Amino acid sequence: MQIFRHFHQAADHPLAVAIGNFDGVHLGHQALLRHLSEVARDNGLKSAVMTFEPHPRELFIPDRAPTRLTSLREKLELFSEAGVEYVYVCHFNRRFAAISVETFMYDILRDRLDAKAILVGEDFRFGAGRQGGIEDFVRAGFNLQSQPKVDLDGQRISSTLVREALAQGRLNDAARLLGRTYSISGKVVHGDKLARELGYPTANIHMLHDRPPLFGIYAVKLKGLPEGNDWPGVASLGVRPTVKQDGRPTLEVHLFDFNRDIYGQHVRVKFMHKIRDEMKFDDLETLKYWIARDAEMAREYFKAQS
Repeated sequence: MQIFRHFHQAADHPLAVAIGNFDGVHLGHQALLRHLSEVARDNGLKSAVMTFEPHPRELFIPDRAPTRLTSLREKLELFSEAGVEYVYVCHFNRRFAAISVETFMYDILRDRLDAKAILVGEDFRFGAGRQGGIEDFVRAGFNLQSQPKVDLDGQRISSTLVREALAQGRLNDAARLLGRTYSISGKVVHGDKLARELGYPTANIHMLHDRPPLFGIYAVKLKGLPEGNDWPGVASLGVRPTVKQDGRPTLEVHLFDFNRDIYGQHVRVKFMHKIRDEMKFDDLETLKYWIARDAEMAREYFKAQS
């Protein structure tokens, strides 16, 4: 898969282009990507995705922007797994947001990308002030492939629905909407070693965004270790109120029966079961008691699943 961050030169092959934010790459997005591959194959085109970074609402209303389901790296990994051949990552700033409907269609899509087919969701809007829509592509003569909504249990699958499920601790519902267990990936970095002093050493996972869609204590599995297997453990995702004031969200994973240096490795934390919400304790001894309790509950969860 080739990744581009500009449109400085024309594509070297006619494209079928799917356009959207694709946050979470849920089952609805996956249906669109499958349709993209079919259209590209049937028409002798290359499959391409155009996505935006950051999310447009992070630019215009940062205090009310949605939480992030996936980082850019995670989205790119999922695009690759879906067989996408080209990805165009558009830096969404005020200059890009001001592009007119005509410039987006004719200059970028037709002239620079040689887009022979366009695939979007049925409510897709584009151009300055979100003035453009599906009808503009049709009037301009593009081969438009509008993707109907995908429902699950009578509800339209959306990134918003996934966020709601995760925020409420309904991990199984989120997994059904995503078609996979929800996860966060990142590099294992050094922390303040407090958990080690309390007897529960953790792998600290560097998150690229500080607005995750879920908080609390979870039974998790860690994917990406050289051993190859998903390793069970217990994780804390939160601001650590017992030891920090105004702390940044931190993801820490204590792996069961594991004693090896994995600093610098890129891993994926799969959230299997919520144990409880994050709490503030009066002292470190109380915190240590609850960590032990959380670890035992996570072990019991995995034992029940085996």
